[in-house]
Amino acid sequence: MGIAARVERFVAMGTRIELHVFGAGSADALVAARRAIESVDDALTIHRQSPTTTLNDELLAGHGVAIDDPVLTEALIAIEEAHALTLALFDPAADRRFAGAGWGDLVFDHSTARIAATRPLALDFGGFGKGFALDRACAALRDAGVVCACLSAGESSIAVIGEHPLGGGWPFAIPDPSCTDAVLVEVELVDEALSISTTVGAGTQAPERAAMIRPTDGGIVTAARCTVAIDRSGGIAEAMSTALLVADAPRARRLLDAAPARRFLYDLSKAAARTDDTARMQAA
Repeated sequence: MGIAARVERFVAMGTRIELHVFGAGSADALVAARRAIESVDDALTIHRQSPTTTLNDELLAGHGVAIDDPVLTEALIAIEEAHALTLALFDPAADRRFAGAGWGDLVFDHSTARIAATRPLALDFGGFGKGFALDRACAALRDAGVVCACLSAGESSIAVIGEHPLGGGWPFAIPDPSCTDAVLVEVELVDEALSISTTVGAGTQAPERAAMIRPTDGGIVTAARCTVAIDRSGGIAEAMSTALLVADAPRARRLLDAAPARRFLYDLSKAAARTDDTARMQAA
């Protein structure tokens, strides 16, 4: 016998959102969760007019500004934490148009929600926005009495509330984006979020996808990699998977060693080489 679920599907943050709620929770729980995600989309998008595009205009012009959007303010505070936790490798201000610019060039006063930049730059929240949106949706669901739910933003950002409806952790198999039917790792989540970042696969060819920049030197990441990060916070998970993707070997090792069962980095160039060798042998 299946377990009944209430489901909400819609498009936001440039991807397909799915909310699955099981068991307890008020009738308007899904509505509240959807509104939470859409409010993040409205605040953080750079693809249409938003509080973030307004902020970017001011930062590019060299002006300081007091932020009056609470969602954007909360996101900036969360990013400040993520920047520190990722050894400065997650940097939404890194942009090849402004060589050398980064989060370190921002001055952000939490008490007044005022932000300024010491040099021209702009913010692009990227995948962090999806994790941050899932965090806010989970908070809305919990406030509505939900104790069991699974939320996804595309195929690379997932958050769960509580245990699986059948008990135990929510099981997920992370596919190898470079090899059909292959699995990189299997994990179980309980009250956690998961983020996958990769430089290969169909999703990397989307026209709106920005190049992955190394904050250390401004170069574009071209190595065939896939990373997985799990954290209580969806925003932190997104930041960490991005950081691992751009990290040099020493910093990648530090980040992986800090949470070995919750952070993973895969070199897919080796898998690609093995596939090419197999194809050549078959042709011969």
